[in-house]
Amino acid sequence: MLSIGMFAQIGQVTHRMLRHWDTAGLLTPAHVDPYSGYRSYDPSQLQRLHQIVALRDLGFGLEEISLILDQGATAGKIAELLHIRQAQVEAEHRLATQRLADVQRRLQLISKENLMSHIEIIHKPLPAVRLAAGRFTVAEQPEIAGRIGPLFDRIAQSLQGQSLATPIAQYNGTEEGVEVIAGYATRAQNLADVEIIELPEVPEAICGVHLGSMDTIHESWQAVHEEVLARGLVPTGPCREVYVRAVSEDQADWVTELQQPVGTP
Repeated sequence: MLSIGMFAQIGQVTHRMLRHWDTAGLLTPAHVDPYSGYRSYDPSQLQRLHQIVALRDLGFGLEEISLILDQGATAGKIAELLHIRQAQVEAEHRLATQRLADVQRRLQLISKENLMSHIEIIHKPLPAVRLAAGRFTVAEQPEIAGRIGPLFDRIAQSLQGQSLATPIAQYNGTEEGVEVIAGYATRAQNLADVEIIELPEVPEAICGVHLGSMDTIHESWQAVHEEVLARGLVPTGPCREVYVRAVSEDQADWVTELQQPVGTP
């Protein structure tokens, strides 16, 4: 028999983890002393220990591991679970890559003498806008970049035969993450596969113009929000981006108006 300490050392897991697996019915000790509660394991259980550790390293949860080891999962079912996990890991990798790029950009900002790009700021009302649009919610800001372009493309396809107005997006922070509404201004009444969304009139907004790539738009938003605070105002609603010019692939000549509704505190 192997003591819990030796068994844990061989599997490179903690005593606490072994107790948790025991409670979950995933790896029950071969023997438990009725007086001391001391657990010991049979050497034959090492194979199951290594299987559990390997499946956990792949990111499977305890229920999935139990399904694979105990409930006679077929090769097809295991392959299905692995494909699902593959998609999850790929999504996590994309998000991590976007976060790393954002960290690198911010480090470059800090190294500059001037932390914010200089942009012209104006104070103006925003008209109500009727959008042929779609919406989605993301848990993390970096996820937006991979979804907003395809959404605009889908809306544009639904508006075939109509001249496209300037694209507009609204961003609203919620408990679930960031809700994004994106589309084109329209007067059409009914459109297939497209939601009509009314963005209300805004009496006051602080606005600025961002020139160039979306990679540095956070710098311009920082300048806008600094100006909001400097004028003794507070944000009062979801911010908007109006893509005045957004044609070139490299985004070098893009022009984006940033609009933050404001009011007095």
